[in-house]
Amino acid sequence: MSFAPEDFFDLTKFGHRAIFSDCTEVWDVLRKVAAYVRQNLRPDVMGKVEKGGFVAPNVFIGSGTVVETFAYVRGPAIIGRNCQIRSGAYIRGDVLIGDNCVVGNSTELKNTIMLNGSAAPHYNYCGDSVLGNNVNLGAGTKLSNYKIAADKTVRLKTDSGIIDTGLDKFGAILGDNSTSGCNSVLNPGTVIGRNVMIYACAALRGYIPHDTIVKLRQTLDLAPIR
Repeated sequence: MSFAPEDFFDLTKFGHRAIFSDCTEVWDVLRKVAAYVRQNLRPDVMGKVEKGGFVAPNVFIGSGTVVETFAYVRGPAIIGRNCQIRSGAYIRGDVLIGDNCVVGNSTELKNTIMLNGSAAPHYNYCGDSVLGNNVNLGAGTKLSNYKIAADKTVRLKTDSGIIDTGLDKFGAILGDNSTSGCNSVLNPGTVIGRNVMIYACAALRGYIPHDTIVKLRQTLDLAPIR
């Protein structure tokens, strides 16, 4: 079973594909985000910041990107072209965003990579995570990055056994074209393959293979009002 970045992402059109070099396993990139952003950051605003939007000095905003009123981009961050940073978005820092991405209302990003065309548009938390090309998070999806157990090291559960990632902050990896339903929760160390569809309200952990539908089954009891 291979967990190389190329198994999850088409990197040919991602302007920062160099960050994935020397990554044997896809989650290795999470150790590199902060240093990469700082080394490659050339602060500038080539897009538009609406009145009332905040962009810190240590941020690059690409052409065609709009930072709406009441969005807060603290940085350091590199944001690509033609993105929407919508009102109420909070980009905390160490964030690398590709082109044509959406960061929406009440969405928080921290130590996260978004490849081209990905969207976290409504009430999302993305901590220490990677969203592949054209990934869409449903409203309220949370990528939880820190275990509540006493042992904080994140281990990935697979059919072949347990892999120790060596990370104590690791949210989720979502491969290209995967989607999550509303209010789903991806627990620390969740790795989602390409073309995966996750039903609303599902709570996941471990490895979900490519081309899979994750169905949440529930039973509803209807009773008459007495």
